[in-house]
Amino acid sequence: MAAEVLTVTADDRERGSAVFRALGQIEGVDLRWERMTAGDYLVDDGFLFERKTAGDFARSLVDGRLFAQAGRLLETPFRPAYILEGTAAQWRGLGVRREALQGALVTLMMVFDLPVFRALDAAEAARIMVYAGHQRLRLRTDAAPAYRIAKAKRRRTRQQRLLQALPGVGRDRAVRLLDHFGSVSACLSAGREELESVEGIGPKTAEAIFRTVNEPGAPYGAMTLPEDGMGLL
Repeated sequence: MAAEVLTVTADDRERGSAVFRALGQIEGVDLRWERMTAGDYLVDDGFLFERKTAGDFARSLVDGRLFAQAGRLLETPFRPAYILEGTAAQWRGLGVRREALQGALVTLMMVFDLPVFRALDAAEAARIMVYAGHQRLRLRTDAAPAYRIAKAKRRRTRQQRLLQALPGVGRDRAVRLLDHFGSVSACLSAGREELESVEGIGPKTAEAIFRTVNEPGAPYGAMTLPEDGMGLL
């Protein structure tokens, strides 16, 4: 019996990347591309991967894009994850403090409930996605509807946790924000007056949220990483 073909859909902006080329060389992978609003690679219409090189990760952390991207991943109907790609030398060469990277990883994994995988290069990143896809194919059962319900509840919980990371926002306020705006991205793009219109959000909290979301991050100083390059994961 022939092995089931694994479908991988890539964002069209990834078509020139080494990961895209590596996926195209793996037997049994049906590689497609389209414009995606979140994530870089969708595996078997279920696992959504955001792939970042060491440099991409550092830049997105410093300029504030990292957690906005995480919010968009959580709003999809898929199971999202990050793949961080880079050698020990590349991670050691970043101009970002080790503590800042650790804090970002803790937030992604513990607050947003987003798995983070490490890959040394593009080929290994491609293999991780294919391994995950084959596991999904093996575990697929007739209980898909129940799985989707559980997944939707988990996604709602992750969205609330993401909003709870904002200043002055606890569980109750996170629920109100999500109910009012309908999505994390809509909440993060809201103005001060829009935030104040939510029950329980006063002017001071609205101002603190707005500043946190919109003010650019300050550059971080140099860091020193251990010899394995990723003693962060």
